[in-house]
Amino acid sequence: MTPSPIDHPEAHGEAGTDPGDGPVARARRATLDDVPALVRLRGLMLDGMGVETGGPDAPWRAASAQWFAERLRRPGEFAAFLVDDPVLGVVSSAVGTCDAHAPGPANLSGLQGHVSNVSTDPRRRRLGYSRVCLEALLGWFREEAGVTVVNLNATEDGAALYESYGFAAPRHPVLQLRTAGTPRRAPSSRC
Repeated sequence: MTPSPIDHPEAHGEAGTDPGDGPVARARRATLDDVPALVRLRGLMLDGMGVETGGPDAPWRAASAQWFAERLRRPGEFAAFLVDDPVLGVVSSAVGTCDAHAPGPANLSGLQGHVSNVSTDPRRRRLGYSRVCLEALLGWFREEAGVTVVNLNATEDGAALYESYGFAAPRHPVLQLRTAGTPRRAPSSRC
């Protein structure tokens, strides 16, 4: 069995090397210091999806920074895994949240995971960094959070990666309604 190229969530490994294949990416668990990188990678992901993100002072960026900071303080419900590059800093991420749902026959706890913010800096794509982050996140769901059902929304570019881990369309169609209500503003940060 080939050793996994990731560190487990409790380890904060540095980028290692594999003499046969060159540099090996290692995922590490995000900390509060990583909030700006998480927001930047989210912006890159949204840009890649064709979403107009605005400039560096766009209100969603401050709201996202607050959201990430609040969740990083809840390590039992939230995890983000990152890959660092010696030149560019944080270049890849995968984020996971745990949500409590009503228990069912196939999921007695009702706990479900959701993967989001799988993003890699365009200058470091196609190097397996998203895979490394996703693998670390799925390990966290399984080993620490005790989640047995994990959901995500995939782009065309990401679908093959997720399918390689066994993600498939749910038996029942997922539908979404966007209401005409006014979005609530995030409460001011106490950080």
